[in-house]
Order: sequence, then structure tokens, then C-alpha cells
Amino acid sequence: MNDAIKTAIALVGTQRKLGVECGLSQQAVNKWLHNKAKVSPEYVHLIIRATKGMVKGYQIRPDLPELLPHPEQTV
Repeated sequence: MNDAIKTAIALVGTQRKLGVECGLSQQAVNKWLHNKAKVSPEYVHLIIRATKGMVKGYQIRPDLPELLPHPEQTV
């Protein structure tokens, strides 16, 4: 289970509501939640906005440190 997406769903309310915020279906969010699909980088900022910054980009896609660096990461 993707903990960042789980947190985002909890903050927004439902999978459907997070999907609406991203312009996607509830099924797409469910795939993210259960690691059946990765969140495309173009949707990361929409999740951040939907959660009012409570979920960070590096939490959503930790495999992309060059694109979404952790704030404590040294360059």
C-alpha cells in the first residue's frame, strides 16, 4: 500500500474526491493506493495542492529524487 496516497485520501476524504482533484477516476487513485500504478509526475503537484501541502512530492514519488528532492537531501 502506498502510504503517501493513503494519507492524501484521508486528507481529501475519499478516493473519488482525490480523483476529481486530479481529473482522474476513483479507479486510477485505487491503482496508486495499491501500487498497481505509479503516480505520473504530472499529477504529483495536483495531489500536493489537493492536500494543501500536507503530502509532499518526495513522499509520493521517492524514486525520483532529481525531480522531487527530499528537503534534507544534500546536492
